[in-house]
Amino acid sequence: MRPIILFATVLCMGLGAALGMTAVFIEGYWSEPDERLLLTVLREVREQYVEEVPHTQLVDNAIRGILAGLDDHSAFLDKQALTLMQEDTTGKFGGIGVHLGLVDGFVTVVTLLHENTPAARAGIVAGDRVVEVDRQSLKGRTLGEAVNRLRGEPGTDLHVRIHRGTAPDLLDFDLTRDTIAVASVRGRTLAPGYGYVKVERFNETTVEDLHRAVEELRQHGALRGLVVDLRDNPGGLLETAVQLADAFLAEGLIVSIKGRAEDIDRRYDATPEELLAGVPLAVLLNRGAASASEVVAGALQDHGRATVIGTRSYGKGSVQSVVYFQNRRAIKLTTAHYYTPNGRSIQAAGVVPDVDIPSSEQESRSEYNARLLQEAVAHLEAAATLAEGGVVAAVGLEPTTPAL
Repeated sequence: MRPIILFATVLCMGLGAALGMTAVFIEGYWSEPDERLLLTVLREVREQYVEEVPHTQLVDNAIRGILAGLDDHSAFLDKQALTLMQEDTTGKFGGIGVHLGLVDGFVTVVTLLHENTPAARAGIVAGDRVVEVDRQSLKGRTLGEAVNRLRGEPGTDLHVRIHRGTAPDLLDFDLTRDTIAVASVRGRTLAPGYGYVKVERFNETTVEDLHRAVEELRQHGALRGLVVDLRDNPGGLLETAVQLADAFLAEGLIVSIKGRAEDIDRRYDATPEELLAGVPLAVLLNRGAASASEVVAGALQDHGRATVIGTRSYGKGSVQSVVYFQNRRAIKLTTAHYYTPNGRSIQAAGVVPDVDIPSSEQESRSEYNARLLQEAVAHLEAAATLAEGGVVAAVGLEPTTPAL
């Protein structure tokens, strides 16, 4: 079975059936005393622990322990984790249709995914702080924990408590989860001739969503430049990252991966067709951009195809292979590192922007976004004008450019 290769930051691998894990130790890698020790510990816990523990739970915990001692990205995928992984890679999930973020330390609705969602129909709006889900407080919880509580099987009910603005009273909403299909790319026009696409994640529909977004932008006139926003995109499918970079490149190496296993090493090259025929690109990065985002940014930067603007990316240059086993179990194991066309390893180093634009403590998120986009459009205008043999002119954006 060939593993599925991903760049997601929260995926794992696991070793199947209960006693099947002992086969791992009998293949010659482990000594007989090691095997006896592990099996003795399992037996002692099973027989002597103060409460009876199901055998499958003991095995699952043993697998988690093995993988947890490797690195931050190798881990065990139980049934729930597999469901979340599949939701991330397909772009469909059971939920209420909101995009959450941490704003001033609070779990906050950043945007509604579209108008026909349970949240939108109930009257939840951007800026609402989610303080409780099913009567359980989100205080001190991570963003991932909040997302997990809101997601669930379509058709199941949940209760959400909201704090809105300066209102003294909390708002209560009873919602029913629905199947939410999310476009992984959304676009808009920044200024005449200059478009913007936000790539939220790298899943099965991302490249199709990119083509759709670009065609919609072209309906407003010919493009002279495009901003590709990869900020806060943690990654996803390797194949999708390659295809997205390929959409902007006509030739050359996109990425190579190298590992210990003989069959893991490979390289991915661009095909001749290009989506924008050389239209200047600006890529936006920040610390939240990782993995597949860094593959795309590194390839476009090494080929001189885009100006990278913002701040240094996260630096996740490792590849995870996901292998499925019986009883809805899997493991995610780090199996390789990837390298940009110039041979750079992104691991820990990240992608360094060509134009470093950090945020300041004095400006809000929307003010920083406006300044960053202003800079990106200025670079695109300069590149487009030089390509056309003209004189560089300034292009302005409205100061009320919305937060992204």
